[in-house]
Amino acid sequence: MAVIAVDVGTSMIKAVVFDDGGSEVAVARRASEVRRPRPGWAEQDMDDVWRTVAAAIRDVRERAGAPVDLLSLTAQGDGCWPVDAAGRPTGPAILWSDGRAAAIVDEWRAEGVLDAAFRRNGSLTFAGLSNALLTWLSRNDPDRLHRTAAVLSCGGWVFHRLTGAFAVDESDASAPFLDLRTRRYDPACLALFGLEWAAELLPEVRGDTNRTGGLTPAAAAELGLPTDLPVVMAPYDIAATALGAGAVTDGQACGILGTTLCTEVVTSAPDTAADPSGLTIALDSAGHLLRAFPTLAGTEILTWAATLLGAGDPARLGELALSAPPRPDSPLFLPYLSPAGERAPFLDPHARGTWWGLSLEHDRGRVARSVFEGLTLVLKDCLTAAHIPVTELRLCGGGANSDAWCGLIADVTGVPVVRSTDTEVGAKGAYLSGLVATGHAPDLATAAQNHVRLRAAREPDADVAKLYAHTYERFLELRDLARPGWQRMADTPAPAPTGEEDGGA
Repeated sequence: MAVIAVDVGTSMIKAVVFDDGGSEVAVARRASEVRRPRPGWAEQDMDDVWRTVAAAIRDVRERAGAPVDLLSLTAQGDGCWPVDAAGRPTGPAILWSDGRAAAIVDEWRAEGVLDAAFRRNGSLTFAGLSNALLTWLSRNDPDRLHRTAAVLSCGGWVFHRLTGAFAVDESDASAPFLDLRTRRYDPACLALFGLEWAAELLPEVRGDTNRTGGLTPAAAAELGLPTDLPVVMAPYDIAATALGAGAVTDGQACGILGTTLCTEVVTSAPDTAADPSGLTIALDSAGHLLRAFPTLAGTEILTWAATLLGAGDPARLGELALSAPPRPDSPLFLPYLSPAGERAPFLDPHARGTWWGLSLEHDRGRVARSVFEGLTLVLKDCLTAAHIPVTELRLCGGGANSDAWCGLIADVTGVPVVRSTDTEVGAKGAYLSGLVATGHAPDLATAAQNHVRLRAAREPDADVAKLYAHTYERFLELRDLARPGWQRMADTPAPAPTGEEDGGA
C-alpha cells in the first residue's frame, strides 16, 4: 500500500509518499509564490497553486515504488478562495495573512461583534478570515462577488480540482461560522457579521464520516493516477500537523515552527468564557477540538534577521545566536513583523516589531539571540493563553530542525519538548486522517499510536527557565508599553517622497 499525502502550504507545497507502515518513501517540495500587489495584501494565483500541486504529485508518484491506493490532502487555512458556478476562480485567492480588511475588524471590535462571536464559537476574528474578506469584497469589489458561486478554502479548492466537489473540512469551517456542537454553520454567527447573504456561498461541511471523494477522469489523466482513486480532504494544515505530531487526546500540545508560529492544545471543552483570543477548531468526530494560536509571522522573521545581520541564512543566524549566552540585560525583541499586525494570542492590526534596551554594548550575536528569544516568548504567550495544563510540547515545522531553538523553547516554556522523526508532519497528519476516513484505521488515536514516531525529549534547564520566567514578565510589560506607539504610527501617515506631490521625478 502506498499513500500520497499533500500539504499545500503558503510558501511551499509538499507531496509525500508513505508506505503501509507510515514511513516516508519519497518527498517532493515546490515553492509557491505569494503576491503582494499592494501594502498589506497577500494573494496567490489559484491556478498556479493547482499546477504546483499537480507537479508535486506527479513527481512522487513516479517514485512511489508501489501502486497508489489513496490520496490525502491538507492545506493552508482561512483566507478566501472564490470560484464561479463552473469552479473557475473569480480572481486571485486572498490569503490568511492579508490585512486589507483590518478596518472592518476594527469596526466589529468597537461594536462588540468580535466578543459576541467568540462567545458563540471560541474563535476571534482577524482580517484574514473569510467573514472579514467577504465584507471587504462586498464594499470594494461587488462585481467579483456577483460572479462568485462558492467561497472555498485552499484545501477546498484543491479538493474541487481533484474530485469536482464543492466542500470544506469542518476544521476549516470552524472559524468564523461553525457551531462546534452541531458541526454545522451557525446562522447567528452569520447574522452577527451581517453576512446572512453569504450563506448561499458557503460549501458543504465535511468531517470524519464524509471527507472522501473520487478522483475525476480529468484529474486522473493529469496526475497519472487511477480514476476514482479515493481522495481525502483532511483537516487543514495546523490541525493536520497536530495529528501528525501525535497530539490527539486532551492536554497534548503541538508547536509549529513555520510560516506561522502556531501553538495548539487538544481539548474536548470549548472555552468561550475566556478573554477572546485565538481559534477553536474542530479536530475529529470524537468531539476533540484544538485551541489554536496561529501568529501572523514565524520563521520568515529568521530569514529577515539573517539578512539584516549578514548571517546568510537562519541556520547561521542560530549559530550566531548561540555565541551569546542568556543574560538578564539582553535586548528584548517584540517580533510582530507582519504587515497585517498580529492575530494570536492578541488581535492588533497595528502591532509592529520593536527592540527594547538595545545599546552599543550589544553585538550581532546578542541581537541574533534576542530574535530567537522573542519568537520563543510568543510561543510561551500562546501556550499560556490556552489555559490548559500541558506536560509536553511536540514541535514540528522547519524551525524544529534547530536543536538550539528547540532547547531554548524548553527553557522558556518550562516544559519538555519532543520532535517527530518525520520531515513533513502536516502530510503525516493527512496520511493518518486518510487511513481513518477509508477504514484502514479505527480512529485517530490508534492511527497515531501505530504510525507516529518521536525523538527523545529535551528537558528544560531549571536555572535558565527561572531567568526566562522573569524575561517573560518583562516581555508582557514592554508590549503593553509599545501598544500606544503602534497606534500612533498607524495614525500618522508617512510623508510623500520629495517631488511626488507635484509629479516630479
